[in-house]
Amino acid sequence: MPSSVLSHLLPHSAGGLLLLSVALLAVYQISIYIYNLFFHPLRRFPGPKLAAASCFPRVRHALNGELIQWVVQLHLQYGEVVRVTPNELSFSGAEAWKDIYGHKRAGQPTLTKDPKFYGPPMDGDRVTDIINADDEGHARQRKIFANAFSDRALKMQEPLFLTYVNKLVEKLRGKITQNAEEKFNMVNMYNFTTFGNTYHYARPDIMGDLTFGEPLDMLDDTGYHPWVASIFAGFRFGTYLHCIRCYPALETALLKLVPQSIRDKQKMHNEFSHARVDRRLEKQDARPDIWGLVLEKEGNGGLSKREMYANSNIFMLAGTETTATLLSGMTYYLLSNPEKLAKLTAEIRSIETEEEITIERLQSLKYLHACIEEGLRMYPPVSNGLPRVVPLGGAVVDGQQVPAGAQIYVTNLAANRNPNNFREPSSFIPERWLPESTDFASDKKHALQPFSTGPRVCLGRNMAYHEIRIILAKVLWNFDLQLCSESDDWIDQKIYIFWDKGPLYCQLRPVKREA
Repeated sequence: MPSSVLSHLLPHSAGGLLLLSVALLAVYQISIYIYNLFFHPLRRFPGPKLAAASCFPRVRHALNGELIQWVVQLHLQYGEVVRVTPNELSFSGAEAWKDIYGHKRAGQPTLTKDPKFYGPPMDGDRVTDIINADDEGHARQRKIFANAFSDRALKMQEPLFLTYVNKLVEKLRGKITQNAEEKFNMVNMYNFTTFGNTYHYARPDIMGDLTFGEPLDMLDDTGYHPWVASIFAGFRFGTYLHCIRCYPALETALLKLVPQSIRDKQKMHNEFSHARVDRRLEKQDARPDIWGLVLEKEGNGGLSKREMYANSNIFMLAGTETTATLLSGMTYYLLSNPEKLAKLTAEIRSIETEEEITIERLQSLKYLHACIEEGLRMYPPVSNGLPRVVPLGGAVVDGQQVPAGAQIYVTNLAANRNPNNFREPSSFIPERWLPESTDFASDKKHALQPFSTGPRVCLGRNMAYHEIRIILAKVLWNFDLQLCSESDDWIDQKIYIFWDKGPLYCQLRPVKREA
């Protein structure tokens, strides 16, 4: 084109250039929408048209704390596979678990973790912990930590569990004695609650002791330990970060808008865990906490100091908020279903003395186990999906051929509420997990995978079950609980990575036993 003609077509003012830029940007964006709708490799998968064209619906629901609830509804509307964004598929079928997360045959490629979800935080530290490591690094670290999560280790750690749970019971008894009409916030009691609550009970002391050989002493304080507050501050930011990564071209600019207070809390979280690791490594005792057991088996553990720091962050989060969340949800559903609560309470109180409430004894309580499984189904601490990227050559997931490069996952809550997986999926029915139950024989029990499955299944799974059993059993053995009316709708919550739990108010009355 002659330069004179080109000069004639181009605008000659700043305003004209701006208008041209906006117009070109609009045309470019519209072309992307058209491609996503009609030419994208995932175009044949069902879902809302707007979600197929753009990430905007996902981002909007995530920022409102309604993403997982939205995905659950999409599955009920569109079926067991739903296109959530242009390049993202959510599955809810029972068989999708093994296809996405399960062990692969020799020579078969694995689905890698999606870097958009698991990528480094805003500070860019790429030291990998056991969750974020690649397959080789994960296998190495898992082998190192296996000794600390073995059945032998859990048995050795039992006195630590009981020390803090007994302390919790004593604290509650003391407060009831002072004020018989006081309402207890059970979320606070199980600890790691929402911002603004003031009392602290057992959980952080347990994991502080199990991880670092020293508790946080929050049973004796009236305010959040600064470390715990820094962890809470990161939950909602994690949601924001995942939304920002939907727009990679803007990620660097958008991260600069993160408030300094968030950066300060993240820095404080790292400093606390680093200092605790250093102090624990200086000790020479053979205490059965996580690091003591690792060092006992592996000498220096085969871990770099930075890997130790990174894993300490993971253990404090994975071993605290998740367990406390499940206990809160179980308590709500039990108190909302008095006949289930009565049945569980009777089973627990069939134990004659409190000293008999042990890991081994509680494992034999069938209805307790059934209640825990149903609690995990109704109120999974990790309600979202854990994204994987389909490798070259594509993959078959639950009978569906999925092209390479797609981001896929099973959404926990959607699988748990899928009527094809569970009969009466929205009802709390522990009986479905009893071996002798015939009414729910058609339930696909393997659809419940709250700890994931395959080579990346949660290393602390057995520890979590033991903690849940001991804490719930001790509470129900010692107290009668009743839900307060102001908490009838407690379950109506938002989700920002974790459930955004409000106060769960209950009346507690000590059980009177004959001397």
